[in-house]
Amino acid sequence: MRLPEFPFLPKDFIETEEGLIFAVVSYHPHEHKVGCFLRYVNDQNGWHKVDTEQANRLLERHHPDYLYYSNQFDATFHAVPVDRIICHHRPEERLQILMHQPAEDPLQQKLHKLITILQRYQVDIDAMGLTGSMLINQQKSTSDIDLVIYGRDAFHQCRQAIQTAIADNQLQKLDKTQMQENYQRRASELDYASFSWHEYRKYNKAMIDGSKFDIGMVCLIDELDIEHRHFLKQGIKTIQCRVTDDSRAFDFPARYQVDNAVTPELISFTHTYVGQVVKGEFIEVCGALECDASGTCRIVVGSSREARGEYIKVVDQK
Repeated sequence: MRLPEFPFLPKDFIETEEGLIFAVVSYHPHEHKVGCFLRYVNDQNGWHKVDTEQANRLLERHHPDYLYYSNQFDATFHAVPVDRIICHHRPEERLQILMHQPAEDPLQQKLHKLITILQRYQVDIDAMGLTGSMLINQQKSTSDIDLVIYGRDAFHQCRQAIQTAIADNQLQKLDKTQMQENYQRRASELDYASFSWHEYRKYNKAMIDGSKFDIGMVCLIDELDIEHRHFLKQGIKTIQCRVTDDSRAFDFPARYQVDNAVTPELISFTHTYVGQVVKGEFIEVCGALECDASGTCRIVVGSSREARGEYIKVVDQK
């Protein structure tokens, strides 16, 4: 699953000697650096989570060497040289450790119960990992359980398991309070009714005994496309189109093929719009127009984690 020469995958955490923990977001190195995003900072009060604005400001002021400009993507993002990493937190290893020891808090108890339920519906624990706060033992009673599923087939099997388990009342769909918190955290450009409608049908998040959990997919190496094209941003564009291929809707980044001749591909770098639309649906998209040297263009939604001013939404179903 991991390449010896570059063993880093999205959803991993990497830690530096300055007391910074980054979430890995890239499958491939960028000039011997790991593409990532700052998530946790250690100060006199211990570890605490930072949002996008806080993360960018902290790096700009104190650690500009962790900011990296990519010619390929015409964007600046966070990146850590491999030799600056003092600890590599791997989700699959963390899950195995926790599942083979007694639960130490209520959230770990719920994790044990959740994994048992998913296994009952034929989900393979060897294709799973644990990321988020539980990966670094920083969870609170109100924390989510963030699962990683490795490989497309395993991921969609897990989505189906969640849907069936909800129907069997083994798991619960997000209640209104949880969905509203999810909506506020994501800061989506959609109104609440539209946001929740799109979310409920994804089956990549649900609840167990009052706690929210979600699943995120990490592709296997042979499922990846190698991207060599260099794109330049051309401003913001809004289009309406029909989805022709949704097979990579839950990838990171999410990819959709559409019937627009100028911009036949949509990409989302924000989890808000992963799995957002289905093949055959007529949709509206607002995002950053990017073109390569050949004139091939695409629309990117999620130039920031919050994707302010950008969205993907269904206008008309099949």
